[in-house]
Amino acid sequence: MLSDHIKQLLQRIDKSQAIIAKNRPLPPSILERLREQLVIDWTFNSNAIEGNTLSLYETKLVLEDGLTIGRKSLKEHLETINHKEAIAFVEKLAGSSTKKLTERNIREIHALVLKGIDPDYAGRYRDIQVRISGSTHVPPEPLHVPDLMNNMMNVLDKKDHPVIQAAKAHFELVSIHPFVDGNGRTARLLMNLILMRNGYVPAVILKNDRKLYYNALEKGHKDKLDNLIVLIGRALERTIYLYFEAIPGVETKLMTLAEAADISPYSKEYLNVMARRGAIPAIKLRRNWMISRDALMAYISVHKIK
Repeated sequence: MLSDHIKQLLQRIDKSQAIIAKNRPLPPSILERLREQLVIDWTFNSNAIEGNTLSLYETKLVLEDGLTIGRKSLKEHLETINHKEAIAFVEKLAGSSTKKLTERNIREIHALVLKGIDPDYAGRYRDIQVRISGSTHVPPEPLHVPDLMNNMMNVLDKKDHPVIQAAKAHFELVSIHPFVDGNGRTARLLMNLILMRNGYVPAVILKNDRKLYYNALEKGHKDKLDNLIVLIGRALERTIYLYFEAIPGVETKLMTLAEAADISPYSKEYLNVMARRGAIPAIKLRRNWMISRDALMAYISVHKIK
């Protein structure tokens, strides 16, 4: 049973997606600019969650200019280049006419993630027992990994909303932890593959939300996926707003919560708490919570202060 909060989130996402769909096909110049920005943001944040120390600007220099960043390791450079190639492969799979995703697709994604970094295990399931740092969850023994992975995509309920499908697939993969390294990046690529195959834009989980992200995964091990669903849904909304800002004629101007407080009966502090809880339709861009005027007014009209 979905909570009202998650239902509202999914409704917002679908309404926003309908606006994007209505404006398709987008001009090639806009699509290319959006893709370039997303590839950099997605690569930077996904790698940074796993400890890569390249900054957003350094990631851009590596991907767009082919530069080598001084005092950064070869591994960090390869992680960056590999992730871009993995995104291109995911885009190809998302546009494929083949309906069924397989565990082979997941191994192919992983092979790209670890290409040149760990040739012995790139695209291969682990043959050793592993532990997840900071987690109470113990992944299954390596003997069971192939069968668990083969069955993973089959157990996903295609009747679920694509955001929920993506969250479940992500969670199942990191729970099985089929690879020695690269599980998180592969899971986030798989998550977006599912979203993109269903016509949605990619969701980028931010480095700054790493603690929320890991906490959401831990709660998932206690059969509580709501936090992960919300985190992915809010990440998806951030990307949707990037599209809105780029589509000619779609007037969606975002304001900070301080600006929102000036035109609402609420304080900035109250709005900030509501944003963190997901009670208002705000999105996080970099370190700041932002909200559109229309979304704020809609919230005020429903929650009038008596």
